[in-house]
Amino acid sequence: MIHWPKLAQGTLIKRYKRFLADIKLEDDRVITAHCPNSGSMRGCSEPGRTVYLSWSDAPNRRYPYTWEMIQMPKSLVCVNTLVANRLVRKAVMERIVQPLSGYRFVRSEVKCFENSRLDLLLENSTGGLCFVEIKSCTQVEDEIAYFPDAVTTRGRKHLVDLQRQAGLGNRAVIFFLIQRADARLFRPADHIDPAYGTELRAAFQNRVEIHAYDVDLTLKGIRLNNAIPWEL
Repeated sequence: MIHWPKLAQGTLIKRYKRFLADIKLEDDRVITAHCPNSGSMRGCSEPGRTVYLSWSDAPNRRYPYTWEMIQMPKSLVCVNTLVANRLVRKAVMERIVQPLSGYRFVRSEVKCFENSRLDLLLENSTGGLCFVEIKSCTQVEDEIAYFPDAVTTRGRKHLVDLQRQAGLGNRAVIFFLIQRADARLFRPADHIDPAYGTELRAAFQNRVEIHAYDVDLTLKGIRLNNAIPWEL
């Protein structure tokens, strides 16, 4: 589990410019918080919802509050996409992710081609390599998790890079972390970015593995939970 620091509670007023959100705290102060999420946050950024914030006293921070979670009707949702990489890396290192167990070395933000990086590189005792790209998924509709929540050319490029690695004989994995607990199935969001769905299907045909997991999320912390079935 990754434990939260002390959290402040508030009510979301609005999210804007992607990385900013105005929030009314319990003491009626209105503050601007950093929103660490570059997606559209479709379905989890409604004004009036209860949100939870962490606070930093770092002197170089323009916005000391960071928006971490929002309370949706059926689940808390972690909106901080940076948490996804930290959590999956920690789970892999602790051998919690059974399909990715058996590796001795784990490196983050690894250059795999010119001008290209992937989130994790796993290496076993015989030099076998496994490249992993992690995607934070926060959109759920009718118990179905969807990625992406906005058109993503960068996300498609990652799928192309994974296919190239698979073609070189390395193991290649796309890992969707559903940062909430109310999904029973994962699908690509063809209704939002059909090109991503097309590329994901091509990646699967070209030996890129797909894994989707949800989380156990509370006001104390977040941990990897269950593997979720997926459909293409």
